[in-house]
Order: sequence, then C-alpha cells, then structure tokens
Amino acid sequence: MNQESADVDAAIAAELQLMDPTVRASQSLAAQLLDPEFVEVGASGRRWTYDEMIAALPGLDGGDGGGDGPRFETSGMTGVVLAPGIVHLTYESGIDGRRARRSSLWRKQPGTTSWRMYYHQATPVPGP
Repeated sequence: MNQESADVDAAIAAELQLMDPTVRASQSLAAQLLDPEFVEVGASGRRWTYDEMIAALPGLDGGDGGGDGPRFETSGMTGVVLAPGIVHLTYESGIDGRRARRSSLWRKQPGTTSWRMYYHQATPVPGP
C-alpha cells in the first residue's frame, strides 16, 4: 500500500470512529479526533467551532453511548490526498431516516501519526 492510500485509510478510520456512539458521548475521546481549529457547517446550516462541538456532541444525533439510540450509516465513502498531511473525504450518511452528503478535511498533526478532523460540512439530501 502506498502512502496516499494509507493516509486515506487512516482518515476513513478516524471518520468512522467519530461516528461511533461511544466516541460521540465522550468529550475526551472526541477531542482526540477534532483539530483545535475545527469548524463545521452542519446540515442545519449552523456553524460550529471546536469548543461548541465538543460541548454539544454527546447530545447530538448518534451520541447515545448506551447504544440504544440511532446510529449513523455511511455509503460511498471515498478520499483523496490533497497535499501531504491533508485528506478530503466525501460520502453519504443516514440516521433516523434523514440523509446527508458529507465532506470532511482531515489534517495529520506534524510529527505524529494522529489525524484530526479540520473541517466538516453536511448538506441534507431531499426526500423522495
């Protein structure tokens, strides 16, 4: 496997971790996956900062650490290396009957093997 494929695989693995209800319910685990300069434009159109997302994530969709709530499902996740240490992922997600097209930028922390989400955007997919 070449380095670009390894980087894309690492970003995909981190994205899937961030959707895990146990991770979403834990501010400390989520903080390990979000870049300190993180920004999100959610499906609602709201702009989220790092601090806002860390505080709110346990109560957002898919944040049920007990495993009883709805879970994210993904399809068509692909990635491309934009530059060394920067991976762009795109995919569709579904949760509780709602679908969204998603785009994430993952940034590798200099001098580490740690990937963190730098930017995320979700756009709702209209129903049939």
